[in-house]
Amino acid sequence: MRPLDPRLLRRSRAARGFIAAGGALALLQAGATVAFAWALSTLVVGLIEGESPGGATVLVLVAAASVRALAGWLWEWLGSAGAMRVKAELRDALLRRLEDRAGRRGVTTARAATLLGPGLDALDEYFGRYLPQLVLTAIATPVLVVAAWGADWVSGLILVIVLPLVPVFMALIGMATEVVQRRQWDRLQALSRGFLEVLGGLSTLMVFGRAERQARRIRTVTDEYRSSTMKVLRVTFLSGFTLELAGSLSVALVAVSIGLRLVAGDMAFAPGLFVLVLAPDVFLPVRNVGAAFHSATAGLEASKDALDLLEDVPTVASPHRADAAASDDAGRSAADAENGLRVRDLVVVRDGTPVCAPLHLEAERGELVALTGASGSGKSSVLAAMLGFADRAGELELDGVALGAGTRRHVAWAGQSPQLVEGTVAENVRLGSEDADPDLVVRAFAVAGVDVDASMPLGPSGAGLSGGQAQRVAVARAIHRALATDAPLVLLDEPTSALDPEREQAMAVALREFARSGRIVIVTTHREGLGGAADRVVRLREVVRA
Repeated sequence: MRPLDPRLLRRSRAARGFIAAGGALALLQAGATVAFAWALSTLVVGLIEGESPGGATVLVLVAAASVRALAGWLWEWLGSAGAMRVKAELRDALLRRLEDRAGRRGVTTARAATLLGPGLDALDEYFGRYLPQLVLTAIATPVLVVAAWGADWVSGLILVIVLPLVPVFMALIGMATEVVQRRQWDRLQALSRGFLEVLGGLSTLMVFGRAERQARRIRTVTDEYRSSTMKVLRVTFLSGFTLELAGSLSVALVAVSIGLRLVAGDMAFAPGLFVLVLAPDVFLPVRNVGAAFHSATAGLEASKDALDLLEDVPTVASPHRADAAASDDAGRSAADAENGLRVRDLVVVRDGTPVCAPLHLEAERGELVALTGASGSGKSSVLAAMLGFADRAGELELDGVALGAGTRRHVAWAGQSPQLVEGTVAENVRLGSEDADPDLVVRAFAVAGVDVDASMPLGPSGAGLSGGQAQRVAVARAIHRALATDAPLVLLDEPTSALDPEREQAMAVALREFARSGRIVIVTTHREGLGGAADRVVRLREVVRA
């Protein structure tokens, strides 16, 4: 038996709300159970003694039974609603963290897909079955034991002695279950990872005639996952039998004690019947916790993995502090708004190793700055650090605010790969800013030198355009974003690498004029045409390695 992870309570308002509402509901259900046992025992004793049933007692019995039925329905609704809200909160937090960690190792696509999909979906069983019974065990069970003790202290003492034995069995079984469940979760991640790897390289595998070998690999991983799943089911059935046996024997001890004392005349029939009606409900939540634990273990493992990922704080000076600084944008003075871009001792780090020499740069609005350097000097990595996609050390500020993941709304960018989607050219340019003024598309086309019809349909990945045309459409998209969101910083990674010298020169002049409108345009390039048109050229030095 494993309680609710305290980290989940800290991070999820929905989880805290579930516990609060569940506590109140557990008290209501416990009270209804005590009232039902009292009313039923009173009616039965009255009928045996020849008394007519009282109206008040019947009313209490009906009301208690109705409240118990309503409580059961409310538990179903509360579990479903709680699971949906907690999953939404965790998925939102995980997506933000995965976005912050983009470009770093440690979180594979398979792990992220498994965790965000079937992993968190397993929380339905956790909140729908396991956690309600855990709350009932913690709140309702003590209330019922106190009620039984008040009616018959001997039966209450037996319950106090016997009841802890069930959690002991559950703890022992839980430790065994946790091992096999963790193995099953690892097998599921391995299966997802292997499938995605094969799917991503399927065309290459078919060209080299290696597809059949990968099929055998997938079959092997699938068999391992099937085997681990069967082990989990075997432990589930055996533990369910053990807990049912322990619970049944515990109730039997109470019943035998009451029966012997009733026969000997040492106990009245009314309290004995009351305790007998109450005893199964004393053990029921504990038994249900054990039964529901196995179906909830997948959710427990997934939530643990999610919380571990959320609390995995990067060790390098992180750009994510920009989130807090970005919230102060509204309070910046007019003077701060003209500070421009400030880069001091910027070093991009990948796997703990610097990938570029320290960079110093100051750029004001209205400037076109070209970053040059040999291949591998870190030009693209510097842009990734400005976007918060790469770990870095040093100072990086835009208008007095630290740049990073939380300030991407102030930046427009285009990478080396155009990354176009199926649709028209105009739809690709307006991607992410569909509600902007249609005239901005015309301005973006002019700056980027796009010479194709805006309504021209494109296939998947921009099929239908040449390399140079696709590159210009991607630059136009970045320009459109800057115009639509009034982004002060535009980052373009090798925007003219696929252009001939004439078109490169035309784009360079247009980008310089665009910067004059009050923006900072940073481009990376290895070509003299674009570098020669820039206001400033900053050459990156390669890292000197021992």
